[in-house]
Amino acid sequence: MELGLEGKRAVVLAASSGLGRATALGLAREGTRVALCSRSLERAETAAEEIRAETGTEVHAFEADVADAESLKPFTAAAAAALGGVDLLVCNAGGPPPGGFEALDEDAWRRAFELTLMSVVRSVRETLPHLREAGGGAVLVLGSSSVKVPIPNLLLSNVYRPGIQGLVKHLSAELAGDGIRVNMLSPGRVLTDRIEELDAAAAERSGRSVTEVRADSVRQIPLGRLGDPAEFANAAVFLLSGAASYVTGSSLIVDGGAVRAL
Repeated sequence: MELGLEGKRAVVLAASSGLGRATALGLAREGTRVALCSRSLERAETAAEEIRAETGTEVHAFEADVADAESLKPFTAAAAAALGGVDLLVCNAGGPPPGGFEALDEDAWRRAFELTLMSVVRSVRETLPHLREAGGGAVLVLGSSSVKVPIPNLLLSNVYRPGIQGLVKHLSAELAGDGIRVNMLSPGRVLTDRIEELDAAAAERSGRSVTEVRADSVRQIPLGRLGDPAEFANAAVFLLSGAASYVTGSSLIVDGGAVRAL
């Protein structure tokens, strides 16, 4: 299958590790030029160097906090300048902290709003002129399976992720005339640092071992295992590619069949 990604220019947020990094690597393997960011410039540069070494593709590293408008805006401008434009945008951010309703104070709600929802709003807003100048492109928002089924002890994700899904659906219609596709891709239990943290927190709450907690999770997955970040990235690369030219406004879950909702 011809993906048509050779020479395309991609901005990938929060890509020094986890699913953001996996997506940046997947794009680079297809010949896409990439600009990525992390809150730590050192971590961003390390990720960029590793991706360059593996793929031989142009990768630029920047420091940016996607939850901070004053940090995100100059990053998108610098990324577009380094790449000479933007064809693809991957909206990503670290997950908001776990907790139930009584454990979350006003500040936790505000910070999760900035990180989870407004990082998408702002990154699309800042990148949109570059996508239009390029004659169209694709936006992919990395989400969570909580858009379908609320996840215990992840109230902030359960509230804000469905809001992002609504934003994606709206933008897919509003930007279609500009030749810009907008989709959402959500992981289930894909083994990243985030899953390690959540499993450790669940183990502490329940007084069980991390191994026991993870075994319970695996039993709920029809494919019988956790996902690999590369498997998630494969789906992301497809949705960003020309091979998915008639796919927009969609919300796909990569979860091994764990979510049973229609």
